[in-house]
Order: sequence, then structure tokens, then C-alpha cells
Amino acid sequence: MKDALRLSRDEKGVALAIALLVLLVLTVLGIMLMTSANMDRRAVGYNVRGSQALNVAEAGVSEAMSRIRNNDVNMSPTNPRAVAQIFTCVAGSVPTLGTDSTGLATSQPAGNWLDYSTAARGERVLTVKYKTNTAGTAVMRYDPTLAEPVNTSTGYPIYVITATGMQGTSRRTIQTEVIQKPFNAIAKAALAANQDIRFIGNAVVCGYNHSASTPDNDGDNGRGVMPGDATHCIDNETGSGNLPGSWTTGGTTNGGTAFQAGSPSANLSGQTGFYSGPWDALGMSQADFLSWIGAPISTAPASLNGIYYIDGDGTVGNQSTNIGIHGGSGEGMMYVDGDLTVNATFSYRGLLYVEGDLKMNGTAWILGGVIVKGRSEIRQNGGATILYSSDAISQALARYGGQFVTLSWRELP
Repeated sequence: MKDALRLSRDEKGVALAIALLVLLVLTVLGIMLMTSANMDRRAVGYNVRGSQALNVAEAGVSEAMSRIRNNDVNMSPTNPRAVAQIFTCVAGSVPTLGTDSTGLATSQPAGNWLDYSTAARGERVLTVKYKTNTAGTAVMRYDPTLAEPVNTSTGYPIYVITATGMQGTSRRTIQTEVIQKPFNAIAKAALAANQDIRFIGNAVVCGYNHSASTPDNDGDNGRGVMPGDATHCIDNETGSGNLPGSWTTGGTTNGGTAFQAGSPSANLSGQTGFYSGPWDALGMSQADFLSWIGAPISTAPASLNGIYYIDGDGTVGNQSTNIGIHGGSGEGMMYVDGDLTVNATFSYRGLLYVEGDLKMNGTAWILGGVIVKGRSEIRQNGGATILYSSDAISQALARYGGQFVTLSWRELP
């Protein structure tokens, strides 16, 4: 009997020990699971913040490209030491930089700044510089026509953009190399038309290639032909890339003191090979052009700066819209599907393409190029002036509709 009781007590002791051991194992497992869950949660949070920081860095790259496009990044492509830095501060608080550097305040809306730069100088500042050779003595360029496209002689300057995004304690830095591919308009003359051109009064069209920095209203009286204007227009010519003043498939009529200037001829009449559409003038397909220029609007915008497709009827080539612009200034490109009348103090830099008729009145002034398909004739009254400038066209198009090509993208440690 005593042995049976002793055996019963021993079995209860073993069972208790086993139960305690199982409880200990379960407790340890629970602790491990909770620790693992917390670690996973922290890892997920870190990964999310890391992804957000990468997105912030990409936003910094986007601002840098936008500032390049807008010519805010004032870097000479002949200076391999040139650097531009964009600070998260307001205008007037940009730190002082060296002679080869350009400092800019961020273009982000005040109070909503993404953390991809800093307000003071430091390693995290959003930076734009040129890719250079190993010695740092020459700017590297990209020429797609060469077997070795990266070289120091020809092509587009290569920009190196470095942006660091922060999200909490997460930090991601990316460095990308890009080129700004300009638009090279295929111009036939300062003014190209598919119908008769009629010049009235002292209207002037000059096909000599002018600098993009030509002052407004320069050349009103032509290329040193009219009395009292011996140097205006000539002083701002580049000396190369000249075109005829006017080119037309129809005839050219000059009334009053109106005239054209250009090389190899002042005007060319009875020509063939007019553009099939504005896409031809930019070397694009029709589909690419319509995608690039965007949705049509029915009236001229309040601001003439930008790339605009003006068409009140929403179809291409119907020519029924009659658009009037009374003064104002702007730059970029306007594609007008209809007639266009510009009056008085209208001043424009870039490219105009008009499907219908064009009338220029008063002192309207254009630096760049004009293409008119026309239904009848083009009339230029008073002192209307068109000066050809390949640089004004390419810069205006690049500023408001330019394309960047990414050559490389990498994340820095």
C-alpha cells in the first residue's frame, strides 16, 4: 500500500514537471513570436520609409530637370567646374557659393517642401553638375551619331544630378546622368507659307539667323536697309545658319516700303514641298506631335508662355477658328488650327504654326519662325516684324516642352 502511494506521488511530480516544462516552452515560443512580429513590423516600416525616401529623391531629380529646362541652372557647357545647387529655402536666403557655382531656392510651394535638399551647404544639397573627363578639364557630351557616343567634342552636354531623399531616419541617394535633347525645327525661312504672301506698309521679314538674346523690337526697320537703323539687326546675327526671309508656294507682293532680307535670297516664290503638318516642322510623326502638344484649347491663353494647341472646334485642320491676340508677350510654340490675327504690341519668341491665314498688324514682333498654311493670303500691316532665330525656337521649345534622356541611374550607398 505504501509503495502504491509513493508511486502515485512520484507520477504526480513527473506530470507537474512536464507541465511546467511545456509551459516554459510555450512561453519562450510566444516571446519569440512576439519579438519576430515586432522585428517584422519595424522592417516593414523601414522598407516603407526607404521607398518613400527614394520617391522623395526622385522628386528632387524632377525639380533639377525642370530648372535646367527653364534655364534657371545657369551653367556654361564650356566650364567643367560649373555646379548648380538647389536649396530648400526661400529666395533671398540662398547660401553664398563660389564663382563657378549657381545657388537657387527650391521652386516647391512654401510650407510643403519635400526633404530632398537642405537650407544650408552640405553633402545632401540637390546638386547639378556636368560629367567630365578623368582630369576634370572637359565636359563630356553625348552624340548618338558616333560609335562611341560619350566624348568631349560633339553632342549634348551630360548633366549629373545627385539627390538625397529623407523620410524620417531613412535616407536614399540617387545619381542620374541625363541629356536635354533639344528640338531642331526644320525651317524653310523666317516666314514660310502655302499661299500668296502680301506685305503692306513697312512690314519686315529677315531670314538672317539671329541670337536668342536679341532684344524685343530690334530690327523693326530691317537689316540695316532703312535709314537710321544701320546696326540694330546686324549686331544680333549669329553669322551662320541663315535662311531666306520668306518662302512660299504662291507669290510674294510688297506694298509701300515693306521688304524681306535673307540668304541665299530675300524671298522665294513658287516653291514646292510645303509641310504636311506641324509635326513635319519638328521632325515628328503626327501621333507623337499630338501627344506632345496636348489637348486643344478654344481661345488664346492669358499667358502666352508655353506649348499651346488652339482650336475651338477640337479637330485638326478644319481652319474655321478665328483667333485674335491683342498685344502681350510670350514664348514657346502656338499651333493655331484656324486663322490668327496678332495686333499692336504683340511680342513672341519661338515658333508659330497657323493652319489658316495670318494677319500681323501694328508693331507685332516675332523672334524665331512662322509657318502659315493659309487659305488665301497673309497680310502684314504697319511695322510688323519677323526675325528668324534657330536658337530662339530651340530654346523656347526645350524650355516648355523639352525632353530629357536618361543615360544612367544608380543608387549611392
